[in-house]
Amino acid sequence: MSGVKRQEELQEDATVVEESEGVPEPLDEAGQQKAEDDKGEQDLTTQLAEAQATIDDLRDKMLRAAAENENFTKRVERERLASMKYAGETIFKEMLPVVDNLERALDQGIIEDADAEKNLAGLLEGIQLTLKSLVSTLEKFEVKPIDSVGKPFDPKHQEALTMGESDTVPANHVITEFEKGYYYKDRLLRAAKVIVSSGKNEGQS
Repeated sequence: MSGVKRQEELQEDATVVEESEGVPEPLDEAGQQKAEDDKGEQDLTTQLAEAQATIDDLRDKMLRAAAENENFTKRVERERLASMKYAGETIFKEMLPVVDNLERALDQGIIEDADAEKNLAGLLEGIQLTLKSLVSTLEKFEVKPIDSVGKPFDPKHQEALTMGESDTVPANHVITEFEKGYYYKDRLLRAAKVIVSSGKNEGQS
């Protein structure tokens, strides 16, 4: 009977060994720490990949914005240069009728088979109409003459060419204009060239 009993004991031991091999051994503290470290590394790798993707997206947006800004700057510069190049177009267009009037005045001033007086009268009338048209054009662009005659001399707006005696115009007032002055909007475009009164000649009786 001892042989049979011994065989049963060996079978029981083999069963215990098989059962023990099928059950995983519990992790010790070092094993648990390693598993946590591995998980942490995986999380960091994921976060790094997401951060890199965000950086790439922001870089792409930044490059696009820089390109758009450069294109906008170039377009504005082109428009500015074109505006400067043709800045006088409107003014010159308004001046063309003045040229037309001058040409007509010259044509009217020379009429065949007409006496000199009639030609002169026609020329004078044409010049007057042309001057009126020109002044109207200047006013349209806010170019206005300076009213100087009879007014006190103002060195900010007038340039005195000489002084002259006058019985009617007080001293330091403008007697006459040699060249009219003009304002463009609120800026002096050209100072008036004038003759200024020195007052009455005290030596005269």
